Amino acid sequence: MEEMSIRARIVKALGETNEAEFAQIIEGIHPADMAEVLETFVAEERSAFFEKIDPELAADILVEFDEEERGELVSTYSTEEIAQELVGNMDSDDAADMLSELPEDMTKEVLSQVEDVEQAKKIAQLLTHEEDTAGALMATELVVVNQSLTAIRCVAAMRSQAEHIDRVHAVYVVDDNDILVGTLSLKKLLTAQRTAPISELYRPIEHTVLSTTPAEEVANMMQKYDLFVIPVVNAAGELLGRITLDDVVDFIREEAERDYQLASGLTDEVESDDSVYEVTRARIPWLLIGLFGGLIVALIIGKNEEDIQLVPALAFFMPLIAAMAGNVGVQSSAIVVQALASDRKENNMIQKLTKELAVGLFNGLILSLVMFGAGLLLGYDQLITLTVSTSLLTVIVFASLFGTFIPLMLDRFKVDAALATGPFITTANDVIGLIIYFQIGRLIIGY
Repeated sequence: MEEMSIRARIVKALGETNEAEFAQIIEGIHPADMAEVLETFVAEERSAFFEKIDPELAADILVEFDEEERGELVSTYSTEEIAQELVGNMDSDDAADMLSELPEDMTKEVLSQVEDVEQAKKIAQLLTHEEDTAGALMATELVVVNQSLTAIRCVAAMRSQAEHIDRVHAVYVVDDNDILVGTLSLKKLLTAQRTAPISELYRPIEHTVLSTTPAEEVANMMQKYDLFVIPVVNAAGELLGRITLDDVVDFIREEAERDYQLASGLTDEVESDDSVYEVTRARIPWLLIGLFGGLIVALIIGKNEEDIQLVPALAFFMPLIAAMAGNVGVQSSAIVVQALASDRKENNMIQKLTKELAVGLFNGLILSLVMFGAGLLLGYDQLITLTVSTSLLTVIVFASLFGTFIPLMLDRFKVDAALATGPFITTANDVIGLIIYFQIGRLIIGY
C-alpha cells in the first residue's frame, strides 16, 4: 500500500507544471523508494522525472538503481552533465561504480570534465582496482587528522573537511607519513582539554584491510567484529579510504544472487528482463550437461535391461535411488559451500570427509531401515527390499562424501564452490547411484 501511494505521488508530480508544487509532492520520499518505483516506469517517464529534479537528488536516486536501468538513464546525459550533475554529487565509490559501466573512452571524457580535479583523480584511482576487492568497494571521503594536533586544532581541521563530506563515519588519525595509527572518539575529543594532544586521545587501530583484500573477506571481517566502517590501507599502512556496511551489504546481495544462479545451473548472470538469447546462453551449458547425464543413465539402464527383465521390480525403485542420491549430494555440498562462504574453512579435508561419512551412515541407516520396513509392508519380495535398502544406505554414504569432496576440491583450485550445488552434483550422483544399485542387486539377488 505504501509503495502504491509513493507511485501515485510520483505520477501526480510528473503531471505538475509548477516547480514548487512538484517539489512539495515528492518531498519526504526516500531516494531508494523513488528508484524502486521509477524502475517500473517506461524510459520516457523516467527521463521526464529526472529532468524536473535537481542534480543532487538525481545522483542520490541513480545510486539506488539497478546497473542496467542506471546505464539506460545515464546514457541520456551528455558527458558534461554526467561530470557536473552526477559525479559531482556522488561519493567517490558510487561515482566509480557508475563510470565503470560506461565505455572506457566515455569514462575518460567524463573525468576530464569533473570540476574538482582531486575528486577526478580519486575516482580514476578507484577504477584501477580489481573488481570484488576492498579497493573497488572503498570510498575516499574521509575525515583525517594528524596525531600531532591539539584538540582545538583537531576540531578546526575536522570542521573544514566535514564541509565536503555528507556523512562522517569515523575520524582517522595518521602520523606525519600518512600512516594510519588509530581512530578518534568524538566523546573523548569533546571532553578533552583544548590543548590536549591528539596522540593521547586516539584509540589504536584494531582492524584494517588492504586494497587488494577480497571483498568476501572484508564482508566476513565486518560481520565477525560487528563493524559499521573499516579503513583501507596499502602495504605500507597508508590510509587510502574506508568501506561502510552499506557497500558490503550490496556486495553480499550480489554474491548471493550469483551463487544462487550458479547453483541453479546458470553460467552467466541473468535478469528477468534479459533477452531470450541472453537467458538461453546462460542456461544451455548446464542443461546440455544434464542431457548428457540423462543419456548416460539411459545407457546404464540399457546395459542392465536383462536384469530388469529378470527382476522387473528393480525398475520400480530406480527413481527413488536416483532422487535420494541427488538430494543427499546437494545437501552435503550446500553445507560445505555455506561454510566456505562464511570463512569457516576446514583445514583438514580428511576430518571433514570423516564427519560427513558419519552423518551419511547415520542418515543412511535410518532411511534404509524405514525403506526395508515399508517394502515388507507393501508386500515386496524380501530380496528386492533388502537390495533397495542396502543400495539406499550405500548411495547415501557415497553421495555425502561426493557432495563434500567436490566443493572442497573446487575451492582448493580457486573455482567457485557454488558450482558444486548445481546440476553437476545431481547428475553425477544419479549416474553413480544407479550403477551402485544394479551392482548390489547382482550381489544380493544373484540374477
